[in-house]
Amino acid sequence: VQLQASGGGLVQAGGSLRLSCAASVRTFSSYVMAWFRQAPGKEREFVSAINWSGGSTIYADSVKGRVTISRDNRKNTVYLQMNSLKPEDTAVYYCAARGGNGLKNEISLYDYWGQGTLVTVSS
Repeated sequence: VQLQASGGGLVQAGGSLRLSCAASVRTFSSYVMAWFRQAPGKEREFVSAINWSGGSTIYADSVKGRVTISRDNRKNTVYLQMNSLKPEDTAVYYCAARGGNGLKNEISLYDYWGQGTLVTVSS
């Protein structure tokens, strides 16, 4: 499974961005997809995850209400719509995939990772 994240950039506080992650895999709908982020000098942390159908999602408390994860299984793509961005959202955002059905927030449970896309939020 190869994952390619895109959509990062520089945005002012209060602005919005939509990240995309395209997967090169025949059975995309078999995977739980997630987004993590890593801010400078900090550990990688969970942001959100979505199940195979898109019908179930989980979010980190820090982004709940501002971020929406979605997926299009026809396009093998998962999205992260981020609104009301804050400077503390500045980080490299990574998409990840794991087999099975369980929505998990632990880094170690994800088998495949994209290369990351940088989001910078200016104050």
